[in-house]
Amino acid sequence: MASQKYIFLDRDGVINHDSTEYIKTPDEWNPIERSLEAIKKLTDNDFQIIIITNQSGINRDIITPDNFLKINLKMLNAIEKSGGSILSILYCPSLPSDDCQFRKPGSGMFIEISKRLNFNLSDCFSIGDSPRDIDASVAAKCIALGVRTGNGKTIEKDNIYQIPMFDDLYDAVESIILK
Repeated sequence: MASQKYIFLDRDGVINHDSTEYIKTPDEWNPIERSLEAIKKLTDNDFQIIIITNQSGINRDIITPDNFLKINLKMLNAIEKSGGSILSILYCPSLPSDDCQFRKPGSGMFIEISKRLNFNLSDCFSIGDSPRDIDASVAAKCIALGVRTGNGKTIEKDNIYQIPMFDDLYDAVESIILK
């Protein structure tokens, strides 16, 4: 049996359009062009996809827990209809001021899921659109990739890790599949 391949994706700004006002309801969740096709391509190539996302809007009382679940259900349904599959969604509702190891740029969510599922993080790709995604990926020893969607331009301003940058999730996935 071939060994499992795991990949981490940030949600807002990578899979769906982000908002400075937060994605508060399912109606506000809209996929970025080609992101669902990218997830299908990963699924077709036997990747186990894990979404890791900061969601401080929950603890700020901007996003209700019920709406958070409905947003994720809408996303999962759209991904499934496109032929993709998600293994797990991990989120951290902590505020930036909470000093929480699970909130990105902390690597706690990465470490937790790798322990639960018993896999090596250094074998995993991680795709994000913000510097904190990249910081967390590097701290977890993942292979970090950036996308220009969402907040991706902020990574390019000061790409201290010199990570590869791609126009969107689809282009990043194409690069991974070709390796």
